[in-house]
Amino acid sequence: MILAGGEAAALLLERREQVDALARVGLGKLDFDIGAELERPYALAWVAREDADVIGFLLGWQVADELHVLDVVVAERARRRGVGRALVDAAMTDAVARSLRVALLEVRRANVAARTLYRAAGFVAVRLRPGYYDDPVDDAVEMAKELAAGALVEFERLIED
Repeated sequence: MILAGGEAAALLLERREQVDALARVGLGKLDFDIGAELERPYALAWVAREDADVIGFLLGWQVADELHVLDVVVAERARRRGVGRALVDAAMTDAVARSLRVALLEVRRANVAARTLYRAAGFVAVRLRPGYYDDPVDDAVEMAKELAAGALVEFERLIED
């Protein structure tokens, strides 16, 4: 089951230790603080729940008319079951309902599984950011998904001017 908005935030806070452990394993973030992230007025959250357990979450920011996808994490035991895709799809559906025009994210170049997931969800690579990540050093692939017709063409126009 996918939860969004206030329900998702409440569950993430209620299961804080479990969420922090998922972030340590799935993201390599030792200092992850879900409470601080959710306090931001522009923070958005979606949670995949199985029984009482959080098996995945997606965090994003709404910045103007864009959704910035920050983190997508799925518990190892729940991978390859469509949980990540369900989280991404729920976030994209919500972004369209909010009249957002584009979704953006960065992903490690070496994370082929995540890049495959995002491509299957309609994201396209728009830029390579060399040496963006450290520990270990890796490039970032910046990806975008058009949520409103012509949104990416508008980005192209900005670059051309």
